[in-house]
Amino acid sequence: MRDAIFHLKRNRNVSLQAQIRETLVDAILAGQLLGGEPLPSSRRMAENLGVSRNTVVLAYQNLVDDGYLIPRERSGYYVNEEMCGQAVPPPAARPHEPETAPDWDARFRVHPSRQENIEKTIDWPSYPYPFVYGQVDQQLFPLAAWRECARQALGRRAMDAWTGDRLIHDDPMLIEQIRTHILPRRGINANADEILVTLGAQNALYIVASLLFTEDTTVGVEDPGYPDFFNIAKLKTGRVKAIPVDHHGLPADARIDGCDYLYVTPSHQFPTTVTMPMARREELLARAEREDIILIEDDYEFETNYVGRQTPALKSMDDAGRVIYVGSLSKSLFPGLRLGYMVASKRLIEEARALRRLMLRHPPTVNQRQTALFLSLGHHDALIHRLHREFRTRWEAMDHALQHYLPASATKPGFGGTAFWVRGPDKLDALELAGRAKSEGVLIEPGRVHFLGEDRPRNYFRLAFSSLPTERIEPGIRILSELIYGFGRL
Repeated sequence: MRDAIFHLKRNRNVSLQAQIRETLVDAILAGQLLGGEPLPSSRRMAENLGVSRNTVVLAYQNLVDDGYLIPRERSGYYVNEEMCGQAVPPPAARPHEPETAPDWDARFRVHPSRQENIEKTIDWPSYPYPFVYGQVDQQLFPLAAWRECARQALGRRAMDAWTGDRLIHDDPMLIEQIRTHILPRRGINANADEILVTLGAQNALYIVASLLFTEDTTVGVEDPGYPDFFNIAKLKTGRVKAIPVDHHGLPADARIDGCDYLYVTPSHQFPTTVTMPMARREELLARAEREDIILIEDDYEFETNYVGRQTPALKSMDDAGRVIYVGSLSKSLFPGLRLGYMVASKRLIEEARALRRLMLRHPPTVNQRQTALFLSLGHHDALIHRLHREFRTRWEAMDHALQHYLPASATKPGFGGTAFWVRGPDKLDALELAGRAKSEGVLIEPGRVHFLGEDRPRNYFRLAFSSLPTERIEPGIRILSELIYGFGRL
């Protein structure tokens, strides 16, 4: 093997052992290392790379186990010729664009890329004051417990749960945990055949829209509300009706009449954070039954109620099967997990399950089993308890900072949650503010995208604290206030 064929990057989020393996595998498959070619001794390789000899020995042994290397006693490690040159070479570049290339724009039935969406800075952890919603503080996550659940899920005894093709079925252990552990906290009683696991709550919303919405369907949405659901509904129907929310959330009066479906976030209105009172919920259910409206309840953040008294979900008050309940495990664990669920009548779940099969069959069962173990072993409850304590401190710090630097701009959410909805001065352009704040290390989320209609207010924005340590909240709000009061000499 030629010396210095590769080098290691110390700042990569990959172990040195994994980097050695990755580079050797690439070289073997690409034919850069020939069959029967000897590798440097582990001592020499370690000296060249500046790593421990054990790191190299483990990497070599791992490649032996997988058939890439052949050990020879008292001689060393050699490349297995059966593994050489298996990588498919890249195709030759075309000299020019073919004249008969399809006109894709003329073929598209819909154009999702043209829709306005919530935008987030991907490298948000590199900013000192990331007031971004939906992200996690990694310091609060029980990594050791999650790893232990992964170890159990990947063990020999659990392999039957995830190695086979389950077709349309979910992991029964996760379904049972949702049915007996998660839903009772919301006052919901459901049978196993009334629950479907999805790739996050948004996947559940898309399935519902695909099953039930047509071009003539009238879908009522909260205004301001959740832009992703606006866009999902608009892909299916041109009749999306914006219904302004008030200090109690979605109204339950004549404004909702004429809707076939109604999207609602009663526990913690998105994004204003208000909680719908019990009386309003009862009125909403009664009017929905009278007007034959199906309610789509998105209970996206119910696990972060650490202030107010727990209020039952709309679904728990639904005696007529009129509420489709959508929940998420990604919010209480981490967004990259992409696990959610929907609860509805058995007949609807049957069709939703059949549609999901055509889309993705089912969410990865190994993820389902690991999450089920995390729930069953009590790690999820311990995490929620820890988050409640920490979020309560941040919630207080955020309110104190806003009242001091931006008085009367926001009402402290009585639910708790992880974000504040802020109204800036009337002449403020939150989008421009976001650009200026970003250059100062402060990330905020402009609120205009949450409104429907032509004349949308530009002075609202959202500040989240789930990923921001308490000690950074006050300095970040102070910088933001200086920018706001210097904005256009307001």
